[in-house]
Amino acid sequence: MPELWLPDAEHYDLGDHAPTDGGPAKAIAHITWDRNATRAKPQPHVSFGRLLSYFTGAGRGSAPHILWDPFTGQLAQFYPANSRSKSVADKAGGTRTNRAGKVVIQVEAVFFPWTIYDGRAYEKLTDTPLKGWRELHAWIKSWGVPNSWPMGRPTSFDSNRSESVWRAKGGWYGHSQVPENDHQDPGTWPVFPRSTAKPKPPAAKPKPKPKPKPTARPYPAGIRPGSTRPSARPLQQALKRAGFMAASVVESDHYGPRTEASVAAFNKAKGFNSRGVTYDTGIGPKGWAALMKLAYGVQ
Repeated sequence: MPELWLPDAEHYDLGDHAPTDGGPAKAIAHITWDRNATRAKPQPHVSFGRLLSYFTGAGRGSAPHILWDPFTGQLAQFYPANSRSKSVADKAGGTRTNRAGKVVIQVEAVFFPWTIYDGRAYEKLTDTPLKGWRELHAWIKSWGVPNSWPMGRPTSFDSNRSESVWRAKGGWYGHSQVPENDHQDPGTWPVFPRSTAKPKPPAAKPKPKPKPKPTARPYPAGIRPGSTRPSARPLQQALKRAGFMAASVVESDHYGPRTEASVAAFNKAKGFNSRGVTYDTGIGPKGWAALMKLAYGVQ
């Protein structure tokens, strides 16, 4: 059976699960469209962390299954694949847009036209690096969603909707193609990745290389809750080795709520704080050195 939770994503279960109706498996493509920018007046990118806070807070009533940042490859999941999510309008008495299929997996790409990222303005979603798309697509495909666009792959912000097609055919749909809705996104969406042949197994197993002895890792200046630069992965790895973070937590660059909670538990156990506030969610140089010693036996 395919995985209910995308292994490559951070998991933030919002609860409130509800079954789908069965039928052809579907996926719905969205963009978050946080700002109305133009070619003449592009606007700064809205961060993955900000959208994550929105969908786990005030925006939980319109949360999708997956939040995807095509610039960084970060992924967050709010509902299991076999539950409906809430990112499309679903009017009473009509087709059940959020549930009309074996699965109806909804994806929100963190993007708006003419967003500025690292000094460059991007007009279309398909102009971005599309990091994480291959992993995301493979997981959705594993749930039986075919590589097809029954109403055509979106290439503009035009809308076309057919309730009869929606009811009868599985595949990918833009928000602009879902009945009972008036949104025009996503504008564009990446092509499906080509499948690659599996590499041939080696003739003989190579001898395992001896594991290098752990060495001290320098304190990552600038690391703080909510950040992605520098990456939080070394901190997460050390917290796991020291027993303050569950081994099942998916590592990412994002210094998110789970990392904050684990750091707070470490600070409480060791009596450390980073800014004079007891047991806070940040980690300072002294706490980092203590964590390195506990996790790796080095300073």
